[in-house]
Amino acid sequence: MTIRRANENDIPRLLELLEQVLQVHADIRPDIFIPGTTKYTNEELSQMIKDDTRPIYVAADENDNCLGYAFCQLREQPFSNNMVPFTSLFIDDLCVDASTRGQHIGEKLFVHVKEEAKRLGCYEVTLNVWTGNTSAEKFYEKMGLKTKERQMEYIL
Repeated sequence: MTIRRANENDIPRLLELLEQVLQVHADIRPDIFIPGTTKYTNEELSQMIKDDTRPIYVAADENDNCLGYAFCQLREQPFSNNMVPFTSLFIDDLCVDASTRGQHIGEKLFVHVKEEAKRLGCYEVTLNVWTGNTSAEKFYEKMGLKTKERQMEYIL
């Protein structure tokens, strides 16, 4: 297995995996997520693949089939004048195909993202996890991530 940047040929497979992730989120929060949709369109993915500030890394098998992905975004901090400036690599989405989970593909993707973040001069790698996605929470904790802040809601 190799980890590489996504290319145009990966788009159909990326869309399949995005559907898997969307369903996980729709099961957790049906009040927010729409089943049968994806986070990005073909056109958006095509643009993202060309954008070095939004790298997409894929885990590919020996036949170059995409088994998982990590959608990332370079973000400049701070949000306000009272914070030290730094660059963060934000993992917008990480997915491993349901049929290949348990083969350490997610770990390899995460390690690659950390290496890329270091190479790019980032201070940190960050991500968000939806409450209720306990398998993701456990995975990220196993990878060494800790809670930095919590977003809370009050539904009207």
